[in-house]
Amino acid sequence: MVRFGKRFAKPGTAPGTLSAHDVRRVEEVSVSVMAYGEDRVVEWQGSSVEEALGRCGDYPVCWIDVVGLHDVAVLERLGERFGLHQLALEDVLNVGQRPKVEAFEDHLFVVMRLIHPGAELESEQISIFLGQGFLLTFQEIPGDVFDGVRDRIRHGQGRIRRSGADYLAYAVIDSLVDHFFPVLEELGSRLEDLEEEVIEDPDRETVGEIHRARKDLLVLRRAAWPEREVVSTLERQETPLIGRETRVFLRDCYDHAVQILDMVETYRDLATSLLDLYLSTVSNRMNEVMKVLTVLASIFIPLTFLAGIYGMNFDTEASPWNMPELHWEWGYPAFWVVSAVLAGVLLILFKRKDWL
Repeated sequence: MVRFGKRFAKPGTAPGTLSAHDVRRVEEVSVSVMAYGEDRVVEWQGSSVEEALGRCGDYPVCWIDVVGLHDVAVLERLGERFGLHQLALEDVLNVGQRPKVEAFEDHLFVVMRLIHPGAELESEQISIFLGQGFLLTFQEIPGDVFDGVRDRIRHGQGRIRRSGADYLAYAVIDSLVDHFFPVLEELGSRLEDLEEEVIEDPDRETVGEIHRARKDLLVLRRAAWPEREVVSTLERQETPLIGRETRVFLRDCYDHAVQILDMVETYRDLATSLLDLYLSTVSNRMNEVMKVLTVLASIFIPLTFLAGIYGMNFDTEASPWNMPELHWEWGYPAFWVVSAVLAGVLLILFKRKDWL
């Protein structure tokens, strides 16, 4: 289910009102914590916000990941603890947001999209709060693409444990952006298979598959286009929350976003050309059928003319000119000889003109 631009707040609702009436529900809201420094890391997972906050302790970076948005109390408590703006908290629950960046006095609010592959692509809103020493992420449903980031934190790989929350935010955003590549690779394989099918044996199901591919590409484009702007804004954002070294990595992430958008546009053009190719192939097939029928009709027209003449009821006794051939001994064989010669001449003529 794709819900870009759909808002669930009722008209007239006061700004900043938190309502989870229409958000997708999970069995239980899950709150996980990864707090770490250069030489130590602690992990915890449960449903208690107070215990999650207690696990952060004095660690330089605290990452709290919330899965499930239907418990407004969890959102309110985290907003109170980290001083999050009420309008940003409202946008966390309005999951039809377009990817964007909003800067507040002491934190940044980032909205990204996570694409879930399947028979039909599904887009999920990922809300991110970046502040001094903390990162909060909010997901609608279980299942994300952050396992690589968590493993790097656990094993101290790369520079993530030596960097601040801004680098963690980059790592999370980069994972969301890079997740487009396997989705696009799968979609590219589908388009290649469709191209072969269109050329060899297209049918009505082929048209449906092409339209589904175009719909999936539209979902990807609507997510990838604004995400490129998000990464570009974070790179250029004048804020102490993002260090100079992290901006270099954000620039690389921006290059990935541009590459993804180029791939999406290329595949959209390919899908459109596949639809045109299908229509052209069907039209050519119809032309071939019509050509064969026309050739057959052209052959039988003179034969029908002859058969029509000799099928007329003339009285041969009334006049010697009323079809005297009917009394010939070889009249019937002569009729078939003339018909065969006419058909043969027409076939040779059509063959020379490459109509057959």
